[in-house]
Amino acid sequence: MRARIVTPRKPNSARRPVAKVKLVNKKRVTAHIPGIGHSLKRFSQVLIKGKGSRDLPGVRYSCIRGVFDCHGIFIKTKRRSIYGVPFKPGTRRLRRKFRKF
Repeated sequence: MRARIVTPRKPNSARRPVAKVKLVNKKRVTAHIPGIGHSLKRFSQVLIKGKGSRDLPGVRYSCIRGVFDCHGIFIKTKRRSIYGVPFKPGTRRLRRKFRKF
C-alpha cells in the first residue's frame, strides 16, 4: 500500500489523496481518501467501499474513515457518518422552537 497525491481531470484542479491498496484476494486497486488529512502508512489496514471520485481517472473505490487504521476527522460537526466521527452528547442543535433565549 502507498498513499500519494493525484490531480483530477481537465476542468477541475485540486490535490486529492489516494492510496494504492492490496486487497485480501490479491488484487491491487486505487482508493480515494476522503476528508482533510490522513494517517495512512505502508502497512496500514483500510476498509474500502465502491464509490470513488468522479474526476480522478482510475479511482473507483473510497476508504471508509473511522475503521481500522484510517482515523476519523474529529473537527467535523456535519456529515459525521461519512468521516467516522462519533456523536457527542450536547452538540446537537435544537430547533428554533425549543431554544432558550
